[in-house]
Amino acid sequence: METFAIPGVGGIIEKVVDSVTYILIQDRYKADCPLERGLIEIPAGKIQAFENIYNCLRREVREETGLEITMIEGEGDTLVYEGNGYKVLNYTPFCSIQNIEGTYPIMVQIFICRAAGELLDKSDEARNMRWVSLEELEELLDKKEKHFYPMHVITLRKYLKIKSTNADIPA
Repeated sequence: METFAIPGVGGIIEKVVDSVTYILIQDRYKADCPLERGLIEIPAGKIQAFENIYNCLRREVREETGLEITMIEGEGDTLVYEGNGYKVLNYTPFCSIQNIEGTYPIMVQIFICRAAGELLDKSDEARNMRWVSLEELEELLDKKEKHFYPMHVITLRKYLKIKSTNADIPA
């Protein structure tokens, strides 16, 4: 029997306070993945059949963190085509990631976004939601990489590299 990868979406949620950029991280706490409990991750989840990827990101972030997405990079450039009984969404994520070995066959589209609201203390899928500066994130990745959900390590390193390259460019 064939097994197919599960489509998912995730968000690197940014906020800027006094010219310092922070992102939201959380500890993974999914009931169906007990061996991954406590690993550091970014909010992410599965896309329902025919669900708009942006609506899914908004839903997953709200369910896991209590925050409401206010901006998703690239959403304004999205194209929609309708024809022959289909409605097709064309979008460009920050990056795409896929587990090609392990216990969970998932492919995730990651977007950079902003959100507003108050963080939950905990949810059914996450604990210890917190904002970390990019400096703190880099230190965590350097010192405790094995404490991160493997799928997000390269994504976060890519994000940090791009942010450090663009640090001298005014926003």
